[in-house]
This record gives sequence, C-alpha cells and structure tokens, in this order.
Amino acid sequence: MNNMTEQHSVTAAEAAVTQNSETAQESLVQIDDLYKKFSISGDFLDQLKFKGGKLVREQEHVHAINGVSLEVMRGEALCVVGESGCGKSTVARTVMGLLKPSAGSVSYQGERIDNLNDRQLMPYRRKMQMIFQNPYASLNPRMTIQETLMEPVALHNPNWNATEVRDKVHEVMFSVGIDPSWGERYSHEFSGGQRQRISIARALAVDPEFIVADEPISALDVSIQAQVLNLLMDAQEQRNLTYLFITHDLSVVEHFGTRVAVMYLGTLCELAPTRTLFAKPRHPYTQALMSAIPRLEDDRPQHIKLTGEVPTPVNLPSGCVFHGRCPYANDRCKQQIPQLITTDEGGQVACHAVEEGRI
Repeated sequence: MNNMTEQHSVTAAEAAVTQNSETAQESLVQIDDLYKKFSISGDFLDQLKFKGGKLVREQEHVHAINGVSLEVMRGEALCVVGESGCGKSTVARTVMGLLKPSAGSVSYQGERIDNLNDRQLMPYRRKMQMIFQNPYASLNPRMTIQETLMEPVALHNPNWNATEVRDKVHEVMFSVGIDPSWGERYSHEFSGGQRQRISIARALAVDPEFIVADEPISALDVSIQAQVLNLLMDAQEQRNLTYLFITHDLSVVEHFGTRVAVMYLGTLCELAPTRTLFAKPRHPYTQALMSAIPRLEDDRPQHIKLTGEVPTPVNLPSGCVFHGRCPYANDRCKQQIPQLITTDEGGQVACHAVEEGRI
C-alpha cells in the first residue's frame, strides 16, 4: 500500500467508526451457541466395524464450530480472525444459510432464519449477500458480466422491465469502478482485482443491508488489495452497510474493523473493539497473534512463540481447547471449558487465567 492509499484507508475507517457509534445500538444479526460438525465416517456401511466379536457403528466428525455466540450491530464491520482451520469461513457460510448448523441458531433482526426453507429465505436473500474469497471461482464462466449482474436484480425485482434492470446494473457498475461496456465480456477476460470488483457489484446490486465478506482480498495481489478494501469501505459509508468480515490479515483488521472476534479451533477466544484489542489483548492466544504483526517500532513486545501443535478438530481436547499451547494453563483449564466474561476495557474474553487474575 502506498502512503496515499493508507491515508485513504485510515480516513475511511475513522469515518465508519464515527458512523457506527451512532447506529451500533441495534443488533442486526444474532448467532447463538452455534455448532457445526462434518461427518468423515463415510456412508452407513463404512461406519460398521467388528470389535471384540461384535458389529459396532463408529462415527467420526470434524468439529468446525463449537458454541460460538456473536451479535453483529447495524452499521459496523465485525472482523473474525484466526489461523487457518479455526472455523471462520464455516461461521460465514452458516450465517448465510449455505450450511445448516448442527446446533444453535442464526437470527436476523430477531427472526430465526437457520431453520427456514429456500422459499422462506427469499426475502432475506436480498438483505444478506456474500462476497467469496476466490474471484476466479465465484463467477459463472458461461455468463457475460451483464448477465451475471442482471440475474439477481431481475430475480428480486420481478416487476421491473428490462430497461430498469439494465439501468440498475449500470449504476452499480459505475459505483465500483467498472465500465458498463465491460458487460458484454466474460469473466475469464478480467484480472483477479477486476473480477472481485464484479463480485462486489453483484452483492451490491440488490441493495443489501448486511454483507458477509469471506477473505475477499486474500487471493489478490498486494497492490490490488488496498483498492478493493477502499472500495468496500466507501460502499459501507455510502450505503450504510453492515459487514461480517472474515480475514487472517491483522493489518487489514486494524484499519477496517470496528470490533474483532478471535477464534481458535472453532471457539471464540476474545471479542473486543478494534482499538482495545490491539492496545491490550487479554487472551494468551490473542497476545501471540498480536506479537506476530511486523512493526517498525524498536520497543514493540517480543514475539511470543507458542509451543506444541494445533489439536485436531476431530478429537477436541477437554476443557479449554488452547490449554495444550498456553503457558498459563492449570488443572482447571484442562477440565473446564471457559465462558466469555466481560473485561474492564469493554471486551469479552474466554480464559480462566484472566478470570482468576493470573494474567
């Protein structure tokens, strides 16, 4: 990012924080005690095994999400961070209804939506849109860009004629910096950054309130990432959008997010306003993440090196899932699952050591 781009990003983020402080009192999306597991046992016959002379059925699951509860406030950008495999994208897809939860619920403005069928979900499809990680896979190669953008507009506005639909598509293309003359071309004719702009245009075309962005810049060149990020922030400011932003890039979070949720092995470790989290992380895992950010200052904290390996999500450890790598773990951490508690700084942390005042 050049200096001009960084300055634009910070300015946009500060504007979003100011706007969010006025609107963040209303809860838009509620995630309550969410669980999601995936079977890796194969079909019924594959699960049958002989043990001790008896035929038994064995089932194994990947526990991707384990009791996550979150609220997304209207107008904010809630960033979900964590290492690969921690369940960030699974949370995003479950919120959007692409995956059904194994337990728990997802609600939109207080109305539960995770148990609705496709027809009942239609009114929410217009309010909730998603931007996917890979712009090379999320666009239909058999459709022109204009057809790609016109399809959702026509679907959600059945009373519009062709001219109205086309005008709306041209308007949203202009808003994301796409020339409407591109409409006759196919997705393979564009670069990754251009394709992601098209994906953003597709999400904005139906005037949503809430957008789930699943690592939307991680597949792009660094020189293009800032442009796409600025586009997302401008869209938030102009359209009063609410974001659930999935990422592993903490430098993006620092400029883009209003609050940050830190996940580890399918569980929520810490939730705090962005400035609070970066200034004073409380959970040992969050502290290790923050220490890994490259800094120019000489007095930055020493890098924290975690020992051990990340446990498998097939056989989760007892108690706190982080206790095997935590330098502050004791017997309670190994036996009892920590619950989120509110800290003096206004955040929440799930850690026995913090609760007991040991750190």
